[in-house]
Amino acid sequence: MNQNDIRKQAFAMPLTNPSYPRGPYRFINREFLTITYRTDMEALRRVVPEPLEISEPIVKYEFIRMPDSTGFGDYTESGQVVPVTLNGVAGGYVHSMYLNDESPIAGGREIWGFPKKLADPALRVEKDTLIGTLNVGSVRVATGTMGYKHRTLSADNVLKSLLAPSYLLKIIPHVDCSPRICELVRYYMTDITVKGAWEGPAGLELHQHALAPVADLPVLEVLSAVHLLTDLTLGLGEVVHDYLK
Repeated sequence: MNQNDIRKQAFAMPLTNPSYPRGPYRFINREFLTITYRTDMEALRRVVPEPLEISEPIVKYEFIRMPDSTGFGDYTESGQVVPVTLNGVAGGYVHSMYLNDESPIAGGREIWGFPKKLADPALRVEKDTLIGTLNVGSVRVATGTMGYKHRTLSADNVLKSLLAPSYLLKIIPHVDCSPRICELVRYYMTDITVKGAWEGPAGLELHQHALAPVADLPVLEVLSAVHLLTDLTLGLGEVVHDYLK
């Protein structure tokens, strides 16, 4: 394989058998349980990178079920998103993500810089309750509960929130473990269809874990919860800040 062949073929690892196809990626029946809670402001300041700005000590804890996704298949993820602003525009900084499928872990980290780690999240309905859980091995790290479809939400308001930008800190190391890439990446979800949206009473419990420190952003007060069913496309990203320049 000559150098031109390598340049033409290379876009992901491994070279001759990439872990995922080229994007963008379409998700059908993507289901969210998002529980918004108040946390400690100083804890947030320790993890949210400049030039993103925080106005309130708020975190959105997500459990997301993805049964039909282009190239990634069927998987579930869970993690934390922090509401932020950049140049006055509201969005969300993705602080942590845990999921159960190698392909979207590799693709998410390599393409956008999603902070993805391997774990065992789940989202299910049990009688009258929507339940999200996150286990790391045999250890329960997070449990979220919500009353199932108590009140219908406006699809237009939900769509507006889903169209807001999201931000990631993409880090790719050099061979000596110094950062080769260290960038703030912005991405959007597009072609969104809101198939259902509900709110209801909710609870959230986070537990300490050395390698999944979601409890470092402690739950001080649960503020709200939404349950969404959508079709959408995860768009490719753009670099908005380079920390190495």
